[in-house]
Amino acid sequence: MATHVDVLICGGGSAGLCAAVWLARCGIEYKILERRPGPLEMGQADGVQCRTVEVFESFGLSEDLLKEAYHVLELAFWAPDGAGGIKRTHYAADVEPGLSHQPHVILNQARINALLAAEAQRVSGKSSIEYGFDVKGVEVDSVAAQDPQAHCVSVTAAKDGVEHVFRAKYVLGCDGAHSIVRKSLGFKMIGDSTNAVWGVMDVYPRTDFPDIRKKAAISSDAGNLMIIPREGDSLARFYIEIENAQADALSLEDLHDSARRIFSPYTMDIVETAWWSVYSIGQRRADYFTKNNRVFLTGDACHTHSPKAGQGMNVSLQDGYNIGWKLAAVLRGRADPTLIETYVSEREKTATELIEFDRYWSKLFSSSYRKEHNITPEQFQQHFVKAGRYTAGQALKYNDSIIVSSATSDASLAQGLTVGMRFPAAQVVRFCDARAMQLVRALPADSRWHLVIFAGDIRHKAAAARLSQLAQSLDQIIRHFTPPDSDADSVINLVLVLSGSRTEIEQEQIPEVFTPVTGKWKMKCLFKTYVDDDSYNSGHGHAYSFYGVDPEGGCLVIVRPDQCALDDTDGVLGFLSGFMHPV
Repeated sequence: MATHVDVLICGGGSAGLCAAVWLARCGIEYKILERRPGPLEMGQADGVQCRTVEVFESFGLSEDLLKEAYHVLELAFWAPDGAGGIKRTHYAADVEPGLSHQPHVILNQARINALLAAEAQRVSGKSSIEYGFDVKGVEVDSVAAQDPQAHCVSVTAAKDGVEHVFRAKYVLGCDGAHSIVRKSLGFKMIGDSTNAVWGVMDVYPRTDFPDIRKKAAISSDAGNLMIIPREGDSLARFYIEIENAQADALSLEDLHDSARRIFSPYTMDIVETAWWSVYSIGQRRADYFTKNNRVFLTGDACHTHSPKAGQGMNVSLQDGYNIGWKLAAVLRGRADPTLIETYVSEREKTATELIEFDRYWSKLFSSSYRKEHNITPEQFQQHFVKAGRYTAGQALKYNDSIIVSSATSDASLAQGLTVGMRFPAAQVVRFCDARAMQLVRALPADSRWHLVIFAGDIRHKAAAARLSQLAQSLDQIIRHFTPPDSDADSVINLVLVLSGSRTEIEQEQIPEVFTPVTGKWKMKCLFKTYVDDDSYNSGHGHAYSFYGVDPEGGCLVIVRPDQCALDDTDGVLGFLSGFMHPV
């Protein structure tokens, strides 16, 4: 007999687990089939870009992540010294100052996955991961798929020699570069590979090299190497270029020898190697990302590339972050199924950009390419630093769709925001208790849409009157989409950001729509109003200036559940009605 479930996730990696957190938070029945006999113990990925830390922050998990992780703050460049050795040529900030309020950190993928799995289990009250299941095939009933409620996808999987059948409304193929889901659907990986070979190893080095605990890009006459310091105080990852070699012919000792030559004249005694591998660089993506908008590929199942830029786990996790809330909104009856289709348009674009970037990045690290194009160490540094916005995960921009509308937005109202990009963080002060905090903390990843209202200084009569009028309109919008027996902020979360002096504003000046009655005890929620003002201990955040909002004119910003921004003072109801269901 088949097991029925709303969402079946094939693969328990970062993409699937991130989607699972969304589904668990929204009460959606899901199940994960993982071929491994148990949780991942040692992952190959370890770089956690700023944007991924922001994602964890939206889930309320960033403190746990940052507590365990190694923080990467500085980047050192080394080049040939003309005498057969190497010399340091430049220091740079690892992440462009001001780009994100969160850092770039290093944490093993096994711990990343464990944090996500624990959160999904915490909010759902149960573990929905089934280990030891090998997915064998996936089929979609195209006729049944026309019924949104149909369990139209069949998945066969085997465990301990016994075959099991699962039927789901939606299936996520999160099963890696050799995806059975992708192969079952007849999809192909398109792209190319190069002859470039790189080795990677996690080592405990005994060395007098001065930058061993920094991220470092080393160019020497003997080859290129990148250092990524790992968790703790001793472990480091080395990415090593191996010229004129076949990947399957290389040994661990070959990598050790290459590292010693590159670090010369510094000593490099590798005491222990925790893990190592050799790979040929290739950039490929799936020709299709979905079948009947019921099966979707995520992560390495739909895009593969070299690991040096630290994008793999991050982009994969953000695939899950993108589709999870959309599946939940549709399955809860809050949105039209066309919402899920935006996953394909948004993440296909992301995958294409990733492949293009990785081609450029891989060439940049190639000794032969640099020699052929006369790229100097100084030019290499410039290229490396310039790419920092992308490698930090802050360059992503989604095109217009039913949930991104730059055409109907007035970008001049918030010049520090870009429609289709993530909503950045600026410090504000919470009105009710004077707590200084990042505004994004008021926009948690809990499936709600967020409307951030920059209303200016309501000590002035004109601003107060404008806010009062806007509040009436917002109340109507909320009633249009929120079930009458639900909390007023359960579908749309209103966040009010004022300017001026916080201590000269009284609670009764704030319209009641911003203090909804919520929760078990039906009490007014006072955590919706913030002021761009001095704090007691953290200075002034200058949020209006940061977002480019004129306090005299104000602005309304629509923020998706996954924190992409749309600024719009009019047409909010029309925009949301394009995909959300009214009550």
